[in-house]
Amino acid sequence: MRYIRRDIEDELQAASRLFAALIITGPRRAGKTTLLRRLFSKASYVLLEDPDVVARVRSDPRGFLHDLKLPVILDEIQNTPELLSYIRTHIDLHPRLKGQWFITGSQEAPLMKGVTESMAGRAALFTLLPLSCVESPKVSMFYGGFPEVLAKPRVANIWYRSYVQTYLERDVRQIGAIRDLATFRRFIALVASRNGQVLNRTDFATALGMSVPTISQWLGILEMTAQIHLVPPFYEDLGKRLIKSPKLYFVDSGLLCYLLGIDSAKALERSPFLGSIFEGFVASEFVKQQINGGRQRAIYFFRDQQGLEVDFLVPGGDKKLMLVEAKVSRTATPHMATSLERLGKTLAGYEVKKVLVYRPIGERTQHGTLRPGIKAMALHDALRMIPGHHGLET
Repeated sequence: MRYIRRDIEDELQAASRLFAALIITGPRRAGKTTLLRRLFSKASYVLLEDPDVVARVRSDPRGFLHDLKLPVILDEIQNTPELLSYIRTHIDLHPRLKGQWFITGSQEAPLMKGVTESMAGRAALFTLLPLSCVESPKVSMFYGGFPEVLAKPRVANIWYRSYVQTYLERDVRQIGAIRDLATFRRFIALVASRNGQVLNRTDFATALGMSVPTISQWLGILEMTAQIHLVPPFYEDLGKRLIKSPKLYFVDSGLLCYLLGIDSAKALERSPFLGSIFEGFVASEFVKQQINGGRQRAIYFFRDQQGLEVDFLVPGGDKKLMLVEAKVSRTATPHMATSLERLGKTLAGYEVKKVLVYRPIGERTQHGTLRPGIKAMALHDALRMIPGHHGLET
């Protein structure tokens, strides 16, 4: 499979000159290991899923670290989180050495707990999501962005079936100690059917015959393993009665299509879920663009109880704000920009950009002005307008 350069590479290389350790989290098979092995090719490599390796770490962690050849890539450290405190000790004994530890983990929340406790100030933290449409023109709503799917699209259905099975057997069991995987699979399918909707935990609980706290726990598992993201409502006090619950989106649209039983690009075009899938695809691409550029993940939606709604609000520094409507239509028309215009008028004190993202015929189409101050453009062009500043997380 031909390697595709990742946009986050410049951030990783810069961080390796400043920090002793780099830690990359994200969903399984997003390309974390491939990225590190290519970018830091002189580093040795240890997979922390091998039972013999895990057993040795647990019986003699100091001896294990002593025998490592630095710099080193430690892959899937969530299997041996106890190593982090020993790595911290090693870093503190050699404070001038940078770029020595390159660590990956597939389960963000448990790993981040260990980092917060053991590696604060010693490690630069990154998230790698599947490929973005900026990184590869093969990324699409139907196939999503997982590198292996894009390399062999003919076996996408088989790949996603195996991915879900592996995810259930490894990540879900390990994080949540969930025994009833059949019900959890039904839960994932239900979540897929609610993609793009305001989160209603009671709705999930009623449909599955479960308690709301359990639904919250299971949603947390999906979020911490980077299968979904919850987009919160815009938080500014605009003198309106606002919706307070977040909206739910799958991170990868290819996985979402698989879970919804959509088996071809043509079937996707006929699907009643097409609009919400495109909306989620746009959300994920904006998030990828932010985190690949070293920015904080920051995306919101707006909906008040009088019916005014805008799909996404993307903040930047110095009171900058980008309003985005995602329309699956192939044609952009002025009436589609009504909500952008209405909300824009209420945002006094902000430098506001207003964009309607649609699907023009062809890969790139020159954008045009729908109404004064409101432009229609393809997603690829809209991503270049994201406000914000670079910055490493530590």
